[in-house]
Amino acid sequence: MAASARRLCHIAFHVQPEQPLARDLQRFFGFQPLAAREGDGWRQLALRSGDAIFLVNEGAGPGDPLYGLDSRHAVPSAANLCFDVDDATAAARALTARGCCLQVPPVIMQDAHGAATYTVVNSPVGHLSLTLLERPGYCGPFLPGFGPVPSVPGSCWVTHVDHLTLACSPGSSPTLMHWFQDCLGFRHLPLSPGEDPEVGLEVTAGVGRGGLRLTALHTPVNSAVPTLVLAESLPGASSGKDQVEQFLDRNQGPGLQHVGLYTLDIMEATERVAAAGGQLLMPPEAYYQQPGKESQILAAGHEPSRLAQRGILLDGDQGKFLLQIFTKSLFPEDTFFLELIQRQGATGFGQGNIRALWQSVQEQAARCRRT
Repeated sequence: MAASARRLCHIAFHVQPEQPLARDLQRFFGFQPLAAREGDGWRQLALRSGDAIFLVNEGAGPGDPLYGLDSRHAVPSAANLCFDVDDATAAARALTARGCCLQVPPVIMQDAHGAATYTVVNSPVGHLSLTLLERPGYCGPFLPGFGPVPSVPGSCWVTHVDHLTLACSPGSSPTLMHWFQDCLGFRHLPLSPGEDPEVGLEVTAGVGRGGLRLTALHTPVNSAVPTLVLAESLPGASSGKDQVEQFLDRNQGPGLQHVGLYTLDIMEATERVAAAGGQLLMPPEAYYQQPGKESQILAAGHEPSRLAQRGILLDGDQGKFLLQIFTKSLFPEDTFFLELIQRQGATGFGQGNIRALWQSVQEQAARCRRT
């Protein structure tokens, strides 16, 4: 293991000036401005909801934005994941020894609130880069080089990032899994009993409809890193492309497909997003008409008609349940979306839930293509 990721600091996005990502995160999803920086042709704005921090980089300066890399990608999308590590310089040496390409060697940044050291490495996932950050005792609003910005008072309904889902090329999951294990200290997290880490969880969508392969990774329990989920399409679809294949086309390669944001009250969060004008993905009515679905929802303590009205998905058993809902893409290019998730005792991703979610999203996509 070359480095051990201890915490997710932030998720960075590159967008063109006037692209409304920062505005939409505030307006629809309750994020608040945290800190900002302008310089070298870049405007960088960090937004926060609970412990979830998104860094929106606008522009394209002559150099790289602080704490990241200007990948000059053709479409707006998630560009960088930043993880806290104990020693960024030692991590850089270890990653180099493993053959990793350092795009930004260790850099020390400091201001009146303290210092931080960071390095940026290419990841094996398309244009997505990874920043390894060391910031012992830093007490500023975000990171050195950023100044505080006024925030608008408001309630926050997201507590932290629950998981990060990477859309991967077919057959690449084992290679990516070993890279994250060897380089950042992730471990395989079985999604079903006796799961082979080289195979992952295969979720078939029916004859002639292909399916999905999921491989989950997590870090030791004393860290604060979200679960990493690798998603790739299974062969077998007779017509059309599933959402992973569509993402690969629109993103021009693998990347961060969506971020799961944890909420303590998904009903309230969903109502607030809808009231603000945020666009949520509504599953087909057939999802709630599955045999046993109504009793399952009641067993979880919820009203079936209310969940159906809001489009909230639920699955689980033996007193452990997951509630989830997806947003529509935050970019016109359909390269990134959010998920709101609430856990009632469930700690992983149940196989039945994954299959139901996959099928409902596929059916919704097919319905949109017909209209």
